[in-house]
Amino acid sequence: MSFDEYKKVIDKISNYTNYLYLHVLGEPLIHPNINEFIDYANKNKININLTSNGYLIDKIKTKNIRQLNISLHSYSEKYNILLDKYLDKIFNKVDELKDMTYISYRIWLKNKNTKDILDKLNKKYSCNLTIDILEKRANIKLEKNIFLSVSKEFIWPSLNNNYYNDNGTCYGLSDHIGILVDGTIIPCCLDSKGIINLGNIFVDNLIDIIESKRFNDMFINFKNNTKCEELCKHCKFL
Repeated sequence: MSFDEYKKVIDKISNYTNYLYLHVLGEPLIHPNINEFIDYANKNKININLTSNGYLIDKIKTKNIRQLNISLHSYSEKYNILLDKYLDKIFNKVDELKDMTYISYRIWLKNKNTKDILDKLNKKYSCNLTIDILEKRANIKLEKNIFLSVSKEFIWPSLNNNYYNDNGTCYGLSDHIGILVDGTIIPCCLDSKGIINLGNIFVDNLIDIIESKRFNDMFINFKNNTKCEELCKHCKFL
């Protein structure tokens, strides 16, 4: 998305939200204008929440970030960086940001690196995290403004997966919408391919999307614990 396109998005959403999350199953720090994106939203009184895998965390040059989520479970040796170097780089940036930014380290998947990551967190924050503790708690405060978010793996929505349930709800539409790089408006960030296309932010007014039949059919059905879209029936997030 170009900076001009991004500014159009900000102009169209500014009357509807105070928060913008710069991620839809992608790595936002890849974008060459990421700092300008963050600062422009902040200038327009929109709080930025950012989710990153941490590899490019040095790309952050601004402090105008409300919350930074760092997916530590993304670490892999295949990217040719030692775990110590990966975490030290993250810790250094967190130390720069923590006075103004909420930091949420994420361990949503457990793998062979989980214990080593916990050992590094224990040393950094003088705590006593264990695998057993992760099994029992969802959010752990490490120090002021710094937290560890723990979750479990879920089935990502796909028309081709084996999960199917037409009962259930979602925060999509009542709590948030997603906007893809081409402007496609989707009900939630898990629909990264834009299968449930509600319109396009570059050509449609947001109020027309909100008042559309498809939007309201989904919204009302979710309130009644029913999924009316086929993709949603293949999603086990909630």
